[in-house]
Amino acid sequence: MLQGRLMRGRRLIRALRQDDARQVRARIAELELDLMTTAPLGRHRRFEAGHELRRAKLRLEKLEECMGKLSESSGR
Repeated sequence: MLQGRLMRGRRLIRALRQDDARQVRARIAELELDLMTTAPLGRHRRFEAGHELRRAKLRLEKLEECMGKLSESSGR
């Protein structure tokens, strides 16, 4: 009984993390496009976009690490 609840909980958490990762990847793509466009963004806006891009990539790395650990623990 408890094992079934744990598995559902892990699957739910993993699904939530995968959804978060999809959203972060989409945001990363937007930010990269903003930084590569020829339209003048202004120095401050480019700085903000670059900073947000670094944070988003770090968040994605942490989400992927979390999903990997969830996969490892479910395989036991």
